[in-house]
Amino acid sequence: MQQALIGILRLSRRLGNQRPLRGFRAFVAPSVRAAESPPSLPAPVRLREYQEECIQSALSYLSNGHKRLGISLATGSGKTVIFTQLIDRLPPPDAHASQTLILVHRRELAEQAAHHCLSAHPSKTIEVEMGDSHASGAADITIASIQSITSKDRISKFDPKRFKLVIVDEAHHIVAPGYMKVLSHFGLVGAPEGVSTETPALVGVSATFSRSDGLKLGAAIDHVVYHKDFVDMIGEKWLSDVIFTTVKSGADISRVRKAATGDFKPGELSKAFNTEETNAIIVKSWLAKASERKSTIVFCVDVAHVVSLTDMFRRHGINARYITGKTPKVNRSERLESFKNGGFPVLLNCGVFTEGTDIPNIDCVLLARPTRSRNLLVQMIGRGMRLHPGKENCHIIDMVASLEAGVVTIPTLLGLDPIELDKADIEDLRSLREVKCEQRENATPPASLDNQAIPPSTNHSTNLVFTDYDSVFDLIEDSSGDRHIRAISRLAWVQTAPDKYVLSPLSGESLTIERAMGEDHYTITERRRLPPSKWRQPSKPIYAKPRVIATAETLEGAIHAADTYAMEKFEWISVATDQDWRKRPATEAQVTFLNRFRDSNDPLTPDTVTKGRAADMIIKIKNGARGLFGEMETQKRRVAREALKMEHIEMLKGREEVAVGPLVD
Repeated sequence: MQQALIGILRLSRRLGNQRPLRGFRAFVAPSVRAAESPPSLPAPVRLREYQEECIQSALSYLSNGHKRLGISLATGSGKTVIFTQLIDRLPPPDAHASQTLILVHRRELAEQAAHHCLSAHPSKTIEVEMGDSHASGAADITIASIQSITSKDRISKFDPKRFKLVIVDEAHHIVAPGYMKVLSHFGLVGAPEGVSTETPALVGVSATFSRSDGLKLGAAIDHVVYHKDFVDMIGEKWLSDVIFTTVKSGADISRVRKAATGDFKPGELSKAFNTEETNAIIVKSWLAKASERKSTIVFCVDVAHVVSLTDMFRRHGINARYITGKTPKVNRSERLESFKNGGFPVLLNCGVFTEGTDIPNIDCVLLARPTRSRNLLVQMIGRGMRLHPGKENCHIIDMVASLEAGVVTIPTLLGLDPIELDKADIEDLRSLREVKCEQRENATPPASLDNQAIPPSTNHSTNLVFTDYDSVFDLIEDSSGDRHIRAISRLAWVQTAPDKYVLSPLSGESLTIERAMGEDHYTITERRRLPPSKWRQPSKPIYAKPRVIATAETLEGAIHAADTYAMEKFEWISVATDQDWRKRPATEAQVTFLNRFRDSNDPLTPDTVTKGRAADMIIKIKNGARGLFGEMETQKRRVAREALKMEHIEMLKGREEVAVGPLVD
């Protein structure tokens, strides 16, 4: 048994070195299994409380006859541990269906899964289907790369009737064509009558259980049974503490187009962001905020940006090195090991370390590339959240470009207002999400870095200003309203009250996201127009009573759900913020309506307001903005009256005080 296991581990190391595999397989002879004195097995894994809760949630869902579930856990939470432990806990539906398939899309993920399976299931046969390594299709556990299993007819050897479980790691990729082909083979998608009770269970695991389109995951996953994000994990001390700083980079990316993925086109983004001035700002920000950090990982736009920014760090006397997809394997391994051992302080990359990377010593993450992708942002900041001896926290520095371009930043990821944020810690974020604590009166004045010592190699006279806040509550109170929600959503949401947002297409129908006073969740309601046959007058539509279509614990979750519904319900041209009609001059009808609420000495004209901005203003007026303004004015008068009353009471109290001394008339 021990010799067999040693051989397996050697083969698994070959996987880590990216050498071709020759039928990697953990084989234990029947005679060993039947031995009277079996060898000692590895000590049982002690699961964390939330890991056990997660497994129980999955088992409960599957025991009710459901088949396709998702598990959403932060990077560093032990997702691989959870799904490997789930294998034995899930009973086979019959005597023949006992096998498990684990699907991955990167070699590093295959290696992680192989090592965990070897440790957790030493008596099971384990095979890998990847590259030159061909599995038999009969192993207890098969770990397959999606690229290999979908190549030619390699999937045909896997008999769906013999499998009880299909696991998909990094399951936010699950609706890509390759995955859908595998799931179709196992009867988990595409069947006209729905998923059969005879198909294996499907468990998708990811730290970023969303897609930029917000629509397609439901084609493969029916229900996310467990969720624990990084804010909760950090608060419970399962992940490293984190502090955040956002810095305006000054780069103009307003003309950078979107790729098919929904993120920026890398080539165009690199041209806009990879400049001497912007790179100098990035390095200056790191020197100002993180120069004492031992292990900083920097995420860049592309290889050209990696090279240029590395050179900028070196010109400032910083021992910075880089790894890209083009770095030779030997050099890559040597640099990575040196970085893990503290050999140099700054490691730059582009797209290499976003998934399946375990470098727990990272104590600073520098996001030197803007992104529209929430998933990418979560993956990048997750690199610094693992616990490590001597690591107090991880500092995330986010170089923010123009918000109007739809950039996802640390604040927008958390559902906050996307302005400068300096060293807000996780306790601030937790308190903000759970309750609105007492408002701080003032934020700390901006701290100029004009006098920050910079080596003379730079010729840029760049002034950086960071705004310090005692808590994120101060930040969110400094709200920019519509710009806030539109940095999270691509749709034309309008803020009509502190916790109320409205999306209204040209048809007059609407969706509303609102958190009522005293509630801890957001409610999404739809206002639907009835058919013309039910109108009392041909020119006056009648609307049905608003109906609730979803609820969510966070604003981000509510926006994601509402956007998904809106993109199915409404015409894209009428609700998207990037439509040409929104940039044209306002119509006379719009201007006439708006001028009814303005000072006659300051009227709007079609030349002074766009059609889109006018539409937003009208939506605010029609959805309570006037009433809200009236309430605010009433509240101000009430506060003023209370102040006068208290002043009068204090004066009377003063008269009641007795003291030794002359009496005053």
